Amino acid sequence: MGKVVVVTSGKGGVGKTTSTAALGVALAQTGLKVVVIDFDVGLRNLDLVMGAERRVVFDLVNVTQGSAKLSQALIRDKRIDTLFLLPASQTRDKDALTEEGVSNVITTLRAKFDYVLCDSPAGIERGAQLAMRFADAAVIVTNPEVSSVRDSDRIIGLLDSKTVLAERGESVTKHILVTRYDAARAARGEMLAIDDVLEILSTPLLGIIPESQAILRASNLGTPVTLNDPTNPAARAYMEAAKRLQGENLPLALPTHRRGFIDRLFGRKAA
Repeated sequence: MGKVVVVTSGKGGVGKTTSTAALGVALAQTGLKVVVIDFDVGLRNLDLVMGAERRVVFDLVNVTQGSAKLSQALIRDKRIDTLFLLPASQTRDKDALTEEGVSNVITTLRAKFDYVLCDSPAGIERGAQLAMRFADAAVIVTNPEVSSVRDSDRIIGLLDSKTVLAERGESVTKHILVTRYDAARAARGEMLAIDDVLEILSTPLLGIIPESQAILRASNLGTPVTLNDPTNPAARAYMEAAKRLQGENLPLALPTHRRGFIDRLFGRKAA
C-alpha cells in the first residue's frame, strides 16, 4: 500500500504547490510511482507548475462525484513515466468535494501508487481538512517568519485532531519544510533562525529550501525545479528532502551566504 502525504500550510504563498511538484518529481525520479493531487478546488495551480494545464479534461471533483473515471482524470507526466497528476476543478468550489468521494479516490490511489502527495489549499477550512483527512504523513511548509510559523502551529493542531489516524488514537507523521530561507537575512535578524522555527513547532525538520530565482523560473516554464535545474541548491535541497521523506538519514546543513569580493575586502556581509 502506498503512503499518503499531505503538503500543507496555514499561510498562503509559502511555496506549497511548488514544493509538492518538486518533491513529486524527486520521488518519481528514483523509480517510485507517484501521483500528485491538487485539492485547491476553484483555483487550480498544480497543473501549471507541472506543465500540464493544456491536458486537463477531467478533474478531482468529476471523479469524486462519479462523472468521470479516475483513469480518465489522471494525467501522466510526459517527462517521467512514473509521475501522474490529478488536477483540481477550476469552475467549482470546495463544497463540491465530499469526504466519502475523497476517501474512495485516496483508497484507490493508495493501492496503485507508492506515494500519493496531496497539495492542500492554505488555511484551516474544509478543503484543507479534506486534503489532510486520510494522510499518513504531512509536510508542513513554512517560511521563517512569525506569521507563517504561527499558522503552521495551528495546522499541526488540526493534523493531531481532524485526521482519520488521530481519531483512531494514532499520529500523522509530521515534517517541517522551511522554504524561502535567506542566510544573509537570517544573519541580520530579518527572519527567524531555523532553531527558532523548530523550537516553536517542535516538529522534525525535513529540509531547508533556500530562496532562489530558479524556482520561479522553473514554475513559469511548467517544469518543477528538481527537473528543470537539478544542480541548483534549491533543487538539491528538495531532492534531499525527498530522500528524508523516504526514511533516509541524511545530514542537514544550513544554506550558507556567499560573500562577494567587495564584502570580503571590507569584512562586511552582503546586503
